[in-house]
Amino acid sequence: MDLHAKYPALSDLRAQAQRRVPKFVWEYLDSATGDERTKARNRAKLDDILFTPSILHGDMTPDTSCSLLGQSYPLPIGMAPIGMSGLMWPDAEFSLARTAAAAGIPYCLSTVATKTPEEMTPHLGENAWFQLYPPRDETIRKDLLQRAKAAGFSTLVLTVDVPTASRRERQVRSGLTTPPRLTPRLLAQVAARPAWAMATARAGMPRMKLIDDYAAEVSGLSSTAHAGYLLRTSPDWDYLTWLRDHWDGHFVVKGVMRSDDAQRLEAAGVDALWLSNHAGRQFDAAPATIEALPAIRAATKLPLIVDSGFETGLDILRAFALGADFVFMGRGFHYALAALGESGPAHLIDILAQDMAANMGQLGTPTLADLNNVPRT
Repeated sequence: MDLHAKYPALSDLRAQAQRRVPKFVWEYLDSATGDERTKARNRAKLDDILFTPSILHGDMTPDTSCSLLGQSYPLPIGMAPIGMSGLMWPDAEFSLARTAAAAGIPYCLSTVATKTPEEMTPHLGENAWFQLYPPRDETIRKDLLQRAKAAGFSTLVLTVDVPTASRRERQVRSGLTTPPRLTPRLLAQVAARPAWAMATARAGMPRMKLIDDYAAEVSGLSSTAHAGYLLRTSPDWDYLTWLRDHWDGHFVVKGVMRSDDAQRLEAAGVDALWLSNHAGRQFDAAPATIEALPAIRAATKLPLIVDSGFETGLDILRAFALGADFVFMGRGFHYALAALGESGPAHLIDILAQDMAANMGQLGTPTLADLNNVPRT
């Protein structure tokens, strides 16, 4: 099958994913918090960025490669962490990590994934990142860092934009609890999606295994809470310093949205900043990350990673034009996996690469760095 003929865009993969997973799974992946204004703003503000196309620039083969933290990549794209990734499709973490390794791009595992760092080791490439929800207990903290490092994760990503649990009303309405419990209502949703049901039956119901290693009880939480909150804390600047001192590798802070924070993080010895509003899942009055990007770029010399709302190769070019050094996508790769299985994320990478190259040709930009000079309207 020619996947480009049937699924030429992420929107096609998204629609197919919705047809293949139960409603409560879809709502977990696709929803945001509140009225989902931040999620909508992420998309709208990307669409507001317009370029003036170039003419008479002759033949050109666009170069989509870039470098980040001393590593060269064929594409400026990484796979962002999503908690309970294996709920979207069984063994999702394995599939995504293998695809990222084959493509030579970063894969980031969540603390609240359904696989432990040790289980991931056989599937990781050279660019394995570990996202940390900050444990309150120092002993657990040290153990998590040691396990991640030993398993093959070279970059630590501290998420700082989840100080409290968000409500995620769509998710609540679907009947999903954390961890998932198959109530009669959810069983009816599962029965309507036989492919997901059979695959999950073979793999077993997903759970947060890493959290289970440290928390004796993770059941009984309401659907507005997150099992990781049994262990985590809301970090402060002293906590950040402790992590920087105890992690032997690149250290990235995720959830940055203000230029004054960016300056202080640079002074604290962070290696890169990750601009994120958690894809609208935490706070419904946040600016779009693409809105925050120019001021943060002006405030720091650190590499800037950005996520939240990115769907196309053109979106990635928009981020580079405003000063980004790399783009991560989370939902998109999970839509692709749920839509087509393991072939889906690889197909999405190809879609993004082709879209980037086509639009770079329209703009007359041989490299990503040239996007800084493209006139915008």
